[in-house]
Amino acid sequence: MSVPPTTRRALVTGGSGDLGGAICTQLAADGLHVIVHANTNLARAGEVVAAIHHEGGSAEAVAFDVADGEATRAALEGLLADGPIQVLVNNAGVHDDAPLAGMSDAQWKRVVDVSLHGFFHVTQPLLLPMARTRWGRIVSVSSVAAVLGNRGQSNYAAAKAGLHGASMSLAREMASRGISVNVVAPGVVEGRMAGDAFPPEVIKQMVPAGRAGRPAEVAALVAFLCSDAAGYINGQVIGINGGMG
Repeated sequence: MSVPPTTRRALVTGGSGDLGGAICTQLAADGLHVIVHANTNLARAGEVVAAIHHEGGSAEAVAFDVADGEATRAALEGLLADGPIQVLVNNAGVHDDAPLAGMSDAQWKRVVDVSLHGFFHVTQPLLLPMARTRWGRIVSVSSVAAVLGNRGQSNYAAAKAGLHGASMSLAREMASRGISVNVVAPGVVEGRMAGDAFPPEVIKQMVPAGRAGRPAEVAALVAFLCSDAAGYINGQVIGINGGMG
């Protein structure tokens, strides 16, 4: 679709989910053209796009599997044909929980493939076009599990913790080009996944704030890190977890 040349474009992976949708909505409200990514459910991404359009924002939907390097590169080549993508939010991730002693090879690999290999597949092709503009923002969405650990989530914690090291290293590589690279690590956030895993009484025991976070609260932090004002925040892992640690 046609986007004014002065409008920055943002790609949000996993943008069709609860948290991803909130991030897309906030970035669009801040004036960015948002590319809403889904894995296979293009219709859900389309719903987010429609909601953004309804509010007067600019957005489009795209679907590909971030764990598939060839498919991701092909999709990104098509998007880059319209110019650089200067804002990237790596939000795609999946859960497949089990104690490590009973975890299958497939459970381990799929979770790592999406969160960690997906980070590489999506981020790497965007870097040089972004660097040529001398401005960019990359934010990856991690989890408090990557900082504190969580029973049954060794695969998820490992994948998300990998984002921390990769992002801090990438920040050092790209800072001189005006590109910041940061990580946001939410705690328990309202939505489909959290609702199944954490009943209200458990949340009150786990979270000093006594409640789950709201997607809009996380989206506000992500959007700030994607703004001009946050240019000197670089290579950081920022928790947003109601005081969990």
